[in-house]
Amino acid sequence: MAVKIKKASDSDELRQIAVLAKKIWHECFKNIISDAQIDYMVDKFQSFKAMTEQTENQGYSYFQVFDNDELCGYFAIKPENDSRFFLSKLYLRKDKRGQGIARTMMNRVFEEAKIAGKKSVYLTVNKHNNHATDVYKKIGFRITGTPVTDIGDGFVMDDYVMEYLL
Repeated sequence: MAVKIKKASDSDELRQIAVLAKKIWHECFKNIISDAQIDYMVDKFQSFKAMTEQTENQGYSYFQVFDNDELCGYFAIKPENDSRFFLSKLYLRKDKRGQGIARTMMNRVFEEAKIAGKKSVYLTVNKHNNHATDVYKKIGFRITGTPVTDIGDGFVMDDYVMEYLL
């Protein structure tokens, strides 16, 4: 296993992440939310158009994750105006889970947060995504909120907010 993490620096790399996002979301959320909501959320938050808007106008950075030169995951981060660092997205293909890659990804997120001078990293995770919630708890995140957010078209995100103190 040779894991490499690279900040996405152009449109082609964002397009590659968007293609991967669609695949991973259908793997990850199949038994948690409906196919219609998966498609809606991918289009609204994980599409090339959404990623371009986020990177150009909202302060997000996307990172590609490679295992043996094969794109297998990605994450997106955003420093907030306070002492927090937002981990917006962290996804890894199903066949690559359980190999320590996600831990390597999290370590990079923590590194980026420290470089930005932040005191904590926070994220949102679907309340019914037990695997992800358990992984975050094992790393040291704690639940700090339970928002239900209307995202349009009759869909809501029913999440935990989790935070890790650096």
